[in-house]
Order: sequence, then structure tokens, then C-alpha cells
Amino acid sequence: MEDRIENISSITKVEPTPRTTELIIGIIGSIFGLIGAVFAMFIGALDASFNGESSIIGLSIGAFVFSILGLIFSIMIRKNHKIYGALTLLSGVCLLICISLFGSIGAIFFGISGIVRK
Repeated sequence: MEDRIENISSITKVEPTPRTTELIIGIIGSIFGLIGAVFAMFIGALDASFNGESSIIGLSIGAFVFSILGLIFSIMIRKNHKIYGALTLLSGVCLLICISLFGSIGAIFFGISGIVRK
């Protein structure tokens, strides 16, 4: 019995990987998401000026929020890569839902950042 306890105490802990790849890809996705949100806001402002009001402005604000959340989750991915990877992937899907074509590049990068596992 004591032999087992000595073997358990001699097991070395595995240190987590730095996850720099996911961090960089998440930052790139956030930048593209914010650029897409700015373009969508511009298109929404043009639509509102011609038609009186536009729902695209609200969706672009949602895209801003999901781009910032994706950035935060990709930074936090070092703490728990499974949970924050899934949340980064979810941010990419929500970004794609909000501003579809404008957010597609950012959503692709968020998806890659959420799926990559070492």
C-alpha cells in the first residue's frame, strides 16, 4: 500500500501548452469581426438615411459585442481550452448570424481558434 502512495507522489504534473496559436488566430478573428461590424454599421446608416430606420444597425452592435467576447475568450483559452474554445466557436457562429457576409472572415478565424487542439 505504501508503495502505491510513493508511486502516486512521484508522478510529475503535465504543464499546459502556451496556446499561442489559438490566441493569435482569435485576435485576428476579432480584428476582422470588428472591421465587418464597422462596414455593417456603415451600410445600416445608409439604409436608415434612405428608409427611415434599419435593423442592420442593431445587428452590427451585436457583432461588436460578439467580436469583443471572442477576443476575451481567445485570451482566456489558456486557462481552460475546452470551455473557452467552445465559447470562442460560439462567438464566431453568433458573429456570422449577426452580420453574415461581413462577419464571415472573422467567424472563420474564431472557428479555427475554437477547434484547434494540441
